[in-house]
Parts: sequence; structure tokens; C-alpha cells
Amino acid sequence: MNEPITQSDWPPPRSQWLRYWSAIPAELTEALAAEISDQSEVRDVTLPQSGLGLLQLPDSALNDLYFLGEVPVSHANVEVVAPDGTRAEGGARLLDDRQSLARALAILDATLAARLPYHEQAMSLLAAGSEAVQQVQAERNAILAATRVDFSLLGDGSEDDDE
Repeated sequence: MNEPITQSDWPPPRSQWLRYWSAIPAELTEALAAEISDQSEVRDVTLPQSGLGLLQLPDSALNDLYFLGEVPVSHANVEVVAPDGTRAEGGARLLDDRQSLARALAILDATLAARLPYHEQAMSLLAAGSEAVQQVQAERNAILAATRVDFSLLGDGSEDDDE
């Protein structure tokens, strides 16, 4: 399902960036976002927010919605203006309640998308996150392989046990 990213696939699609950055310690992404904020002007397009979202699932028979529970959600949308005047917008929506992390990831998103200063550092964090995601996937695949059952050993059930 999730094959390793090769050099020809790099960089990954923007839709995967938050997944990879979220796989590394938040302190790394927040530190880089702080560096970018020191060198560039960062404006909030919308104020970062966090709260709870209701997780819904439709019933398969009647298609009625029922609620599984609440999940923490935070989001941020920023505009980064580089020292040379280049502008870029970035956003992040996470299943996490940390507004600061959502804002930091939005800053990295804008920086990498527009190739602003510090985009190389954002790209290296992306690579580190990609490796972390691949490692977790490999561990899950190993667990799945260890629990696989070969049902062909059970026989076809044609033997008569009543004799």
C-alpha cells in the first residue's frame, strides 16, 4: 500500500507533507518555524484554532449517521513574506490540539511550497519524517506478516469424522 519513496518520487506530493512533518518531534518543526519567523514576516490569515471535532460514520443499512466520538483538531492558515517580498500561503489541519504545532506546520508548508529561504531545511525535515513513516510502516508490515494464518492447512472438510 505505502511503497518507499524513491529519488524520482521526491519531493512527495504536498498532500503528504503534513503527514511526514507530523512523524518527527514537534520541537524540530517548531524550531525551524521560529527561525523562519525571525527572518520573514508571518501573518495569520485566520487565527490558529483548536477544538474538538465529531467523528461520524454512516450506518451501512439505513445510511443514518452516528457519532463515534470526539477527536482533537487544530488548524492554522498563514502568509509568509520573505525578505525579498515573495509571498506564500500555507495551511495545516491536524488531529492534534496544539495550535502552535499547526501554525508551525503552516509556516513550513508555505516556505517549502514557494521555495522561500529555509526551504532546504524544511525539505530535510520532510525527508526525516518520510523515513520515520516508512519505519513505522515496516514495523506494521512485520507484525502483520507474523500474524498471518495459512488456512490451506486446515483441509477441505471432506473427511467424515463420524466413522
